[in-house]
Amino acid sequence: MLNIKTLGQLKATNYTPRSVKDELRANLISRLQQDKADFDGILGYDDTVIPELHTAILSRHNVLLLGLRGQAKTRIARLMVNLLDEYVPYVAGSEIFDDPLLPISWYAKNEIANKGDDTPIGWLHRSERYTEKLATPDVTVADLVGDVDPIKAATLKLTYNDERVIHFGLIPRAHRGIFVINELPDLQARIQVALFNMLQEKDIQIRGFKLRLPLDIQFVFTANPEDYTNRGSIVTPLKDRIESQILTHYPKTIDISRTITFQEAKLTPEQKLIEVDGLLKDLVEQVAFEARKSEFIDQKSGVSARLTISAFENLVSTAERRMLINKEKKGAARIADLVGIIPAITGKIELVYEGELEGPVHIAIKLISSAIKTLFTEYFPDPVKAKKSKKVNIYREVIDWFTNGHKLDITDGMTQAQYKKDLQLVPGLRDVVKTLHPKLSENQTLLLMEFVLHGLAEYSQLGKNYLNGGFGFSDMLGSLFSGDFDDDDDNDDVDFR
Repeated sequence: MLNIKTLGQLKATNYTPRSVKDELRANLISRLQQDKADFDGILGYDDTVIPELHTAILSRHNVLLLGLRGQAKTRIARLMVNLLDEYVPYVAGSEIFDDPLLPISWYAKNEIANKGDDTPIGWLHRSERYTEKLATPDVTVADLVGDVDPIKAATLKLTYNDERVIHFGLIPRAHRGIFVINELPDLQARIQVALFNMLQEKDIQIRGFKLRLPLDIQFVFTANPEDYTNRGSIVTPLKDRIESQILTHYPKTIDISRTITFQEAKLTPEQKLIEVDGLLKDLVEQVAFEARKSEFIDQKSGVSARLTISAFENLVSTAERRMLINKEKKGAARIADLVGIIPAITGKIELVYEGELEGPVHIAIKLISSAIKTLFTEYFPDPVKAKKSKKVNIYREVIDWFTNGHKLDITDGMTQAQYKKDLQLVPGLRDVVKTLHPKLSENQTLLLMEFVLHGLAEYSQLGKNYLNGGFGFSDMLGSLFSGDFDDDDDNDDVDFR
């Protein structure tokens, strides 16, 4: 088909014009019948968002994707392009890519009237049939719809009533394609009103000049529920004209969240060689789950999936930095490296008043602690129940060592040899891990030894203090009276306020 260069040659084929919505529908039907995967990279929506989106496309509806930030709304919209035909013909030179058999602009109609079957034909790839606009308060009707161009009028010696003096905006230029407006509530109400007729009657009104253009566009809008109260709303008549509203959501399980993170995280080849145990991967994801139920975080704002992506990248980079400083050829991430994800957390959460009083760093530490406590009992017995049990407490020897006045600091800058040596100072710690997890590698064993210390602290069996770049452990009772774990000036306590 791409070798067709004129209208006459196109007419000689079996080409039949069809609307964008019919095109999307037909291609989706073909995909579904062939059991082909669509919307690649969109995870966790197989039983919710994707079926609803299929229904909307089959119904030839304009779509509103409504959900909190970081729920892949824009990515879904961009992937809809894959359901368009790979190439479609258009009248060469047309600003709005007129269909040669269904021209709507003055230019295309005039070209065909003058040249007939010799009218030049071009071919438009589906990647060029996607237009996206972020709604901001400064967006104007001229940006979206168009405006009268006085220079054109003067040059062509035409009145303002002539279509040829119009400079088309983004929406007319999206004719025969998909047009996306992100964060629709941010668009001023008077601008939203300008979209009414385009969605239904296909009228475009520019400075009192009414131009009827039967634009062929698949509209996709995205919105955040937070915007309805914070920055604006979707005016009711416009919302009424958007036939399908689809609610998005965050991943419902750790496994799905992990898969999304690994898919999106951008690691260098060198970083991919750093060992990151599944426990640490789950802890990163659990931080987001804890944030989504925290009383200190504004749940209306949401906790973006980008939090875990950035956090995982920071975790790996923290381990990489230690390798570079210590001139080590191999590296493995540790629990202490979770201090490196704090900047990723503080930049991705919106705090309520109580959270602001606590401070963003302090809240980030709370989230990490909560994640550790939540996952600890999946690997080891509940320390509180073990203490109350009539059986031998497997943590007894570990706790007694700290009760006798010993302290232990684990930081993200320790060499691997020092890390191993310090953990082995705690009697009974390795035995706890080997008793329950005997087949682990040495790095995994050391990681779980560190994890046991954190778990005991979260269950109030040990005291834990947050240091610059790590954690300090000591006797629980002693920490309550001293309020400090280390007098070393190199490991000053962090002030989280």
